[in-house]
Amino acid sequence: MKLPFFLARKFVAAEALEETLPVAEALKAKGLFTTLDLLGEYLSDRNKVIKAKDEYIKLIRSIDAASGNIDQNISIKLSMLGQKIDESLCMDNLHQLLTVAQETNTFVRLDMEGTDVTDSTISIFEKVHSDYPENVGIVLQAYLKRTKEDIERMCEMNARVRLCKGAYKEPEKLAWQDMPTIREHFLQYMEMLITKGRYPGIATHDDILIDATKSFVRENDIASDRFEFQMLYGIRADTQETIAAEGFGMRVYVPFGDMWFPYYSRRLRERKENVWFILKNMFRS
Repeated sequence: MKLPFFLARKFVAAEALEETLPVAEALKAKGLFTTLDLLGEYLSDRNKVIKAKDEYIKLIRSIDAASGNIDQNISIKLSMLGQKIDESLCMDNLHQLLTVAQETNTFVRLDMEGTDVTDSTISIFEKVHSDYPENVGIVLQAYLKRTKEDIERMCEMNARVRLCKGAYKEPEKLAWQDMPTIREHFLQYMEMLITKGRYPGIATHDDILIDATKSFVRENDIASDRFEFQMLYGIRADTQETIAAEGFGMRVYVPFGDMWFPYYSRRLRERKENVWFILKNMFRS
């Protein structure tokens, strides 16, 4: 049974690309950066993988055709490109996609999924980064106990990192479980990335982390164009505009596509905190 899209409309721009592009244009007109994110993950059928790759390339070309009215920036999941089927298949699809991104001056962020693919995602990123240094970046999750070493490696590579808390339910041996500890590590990594990294994305809706980041850059006389804040579409829209008005870069991740239900139901199942977070933020600005 296909559920009605209005259930997801607050957090998903549209089911079709054609309806999503005007949403991105409107956000840019407000002074916000955007990243378009085609929903879907963990494909196990080769035909669907090829279709997903073609849809990603269509997305890049559609943004390019918008002639500057939309930021040429997208987010992808390697599990949509065959990562769980055959890494060589994934690499081939990724090279095709990044070649088009390079031709169109588009930036592609490799999203991070569960720890079952963390090693693979970082390994694939390291293999392609040298060929497309201006066109590809990665996401790292603050709650994983391995992340300090990963950030150090990304800084050595001069790679662009999006830092987030992490939303997947992971075992205690791999991930910090309590929020104060996760926040502590997030702030440590934020400082590392802003001082040693290359234009990181500080992705959070948490006021504690937002305010601490603002204080850090101001106290250390760090220019606001050394990094950007990032948030999700439909959550704290007024705050997004306020941050941009303060002179900070503010990027909104704009998800779209007809695979919205698996994505959001997975987020809600993985961590009970996500249920409260979404309910709470539906009434915040």
